[in-house]
Amino acid sequence: MENPPQLTVGRLFSSWQADVPALLVVVLLGGLYGWGVLRLRRRGEAWPVARTAAFALLGLGTLVVATMSALAVYDRVLFWPAAVQNVLLDLIAPLGLALGDPLRLALRALPERAAARAQGAMTGRLFRLLTFPLVSTALVLATELTIYFTPYFETALADNWLHQLMYLHLLLAGSLFVLPVLTREEALPVWCTHPVRAGLVFVDGIIDAVPGIVVMTHGTLIAGAWYLNHSPSWAPDVQHDQQLGGGAMVSIAELVALPFLLAILVQWARTERAETVALDRRLDTELEVVRTASMETSTGTATRAATGAETGASTEGPDLVRPWWETENSEVAQRIRGQR
Repeated sequence: MENPPQLTVGRLFSSWQADVPALLVVVLLGGLYGWGVLRLRRRGEAWPVARTAAFALLGLGTLVVATMSALAVYDRVLFWPAAVQNVLLDLIAPLGLALGDPLRLALRALPERAAARAQGAMTGRLFRLLTFPLVSTALVLATELTIYFTPYFETALADNWLHQLMYLHLLLAGSLFVLPVLTREEALPVWCTHPVRAGLVFVDGIIDAVPGIVVMTHGTLIAGAWYLNHSPSWAPDVQHDQQLGGGAMVSIAELVALPFLLAILVQWARTERAETVALDRRLDTELEVVRTASMETSTGTATRAATGAETGASTEGPDLVRPWWETENSEVAQRIRGQR
């Protein structure tokens, strides 16, 4: 393996290399997503442009940057590009893909039978287990620690196919946590409401910083034998290089936590707004029914009173009955009592 030229700011943005397996994954994911959007449009259904942009630019774009940019060119001679590359694959790329909400798109775009099978897979035991918040968070943490503190990473540097498998491993581990949290489909347990999801994201942001802290403070070099043998003359000290990588991992993990949390809060606000609109419509319907019933009752009472007066019969007022909204404890009744 020939050492690349000295890494400069210019080469950081201009150095690229083709990665055929990664490119095939990008084309496959982009093609499937585009097919789903086009299928909805042909049926006259809209799909948000912002979701498509997030999937294509932040999701697939991050995959391209991680696997084909200068990070991939220099990841076998410097540790910090490899560290940044890995954190892009298990944090930022899954976030971009999840913001595109591919699970909901698939269920809406697929034919009825295929959509039913996909829905069954999403509600199956295996998917529920792997996407259970505590399990998926543990899988992300275990993936990072396994890569850096076992021979996995150093072996992957020497074996290109294992390196590709490591890319896929990181992407899947991150997606198992992010996709269910951000999708509008019910892929998580009922108790995972939006406040709970916000708390999980906050905790996940803290946990995601753990591998970077350990890497930055670890006394033993990670893949030390490899980097000592392949470090070019212009590279910094290997120990310093590892500290740079750990610091980059911590910084990116904490930066990603903020937009992730913001996405949850926006989704929470939209859900609350939709529920409020639905409740107001239901309340208006109930009130209209009450008004109609009151008018009919008043009309009937007046008719009976007039008839009694004409016939000389005595009319006694009906027993007073409390309205239903004063006796029931339903959500609609509580809203009516509050408005009155």
